[in-house]
Amino acid sequence: MKAFLQSPVGVIEIEETNGFISALRIVSEMKQTDTILAPVLDEAITQLKEYFAGERKIFDLPLAQEGTSFQEKAWDYLNTIPYGETVSYKEEAISIGSPKGCRAVGSANGKNNIAIIVPCHRVVNEGGKLGGYAYGLEVKKKLLELESRQKNLF
Repeated sequence: MKAFLQSPVGVIEIEETNGFISALRIVSEMKQTDTILAPVLDEAITQLKEYFAGERKIFDLPLAQEGTSFQEKAWDYLNTIPYGETVSYKEEAISIGSPKGCRAVGSANGKNNIAIIVPCHRVVNEGGKLGGYAYGLEVKKKLLELESRQKNLF
């Protein structure tokens, strides 16, 4: 089951499988959302609206994302990066026990199917340059600016 949400970074498609969020993508167009949504999709929409309004810093949703053990380590690490902060690919690689694995970390993050909720946008190149992002650098920049603005309010 899928739901769609218009957001400040574009149309978000949220996918649910067996009561878990299994994908969050930024897509080109809004499609018809089912009239009756799975409860987890309703909750995801609520939490995303709160996030974009600056009212939510941590998502609390059941997630289902499968990958290699390395990818899963990289994705788990992403959820430890605090709201409004960034780390480098190198810092992430060191933190997950692969100090020479910067490119592998970047590749794993690029395969993250649950964007925003699993915050791969918080990983940047050394020196603070944005690096890559599956949905484009403009979206990554907007997400980081949103978090930076909101963090400074508290």
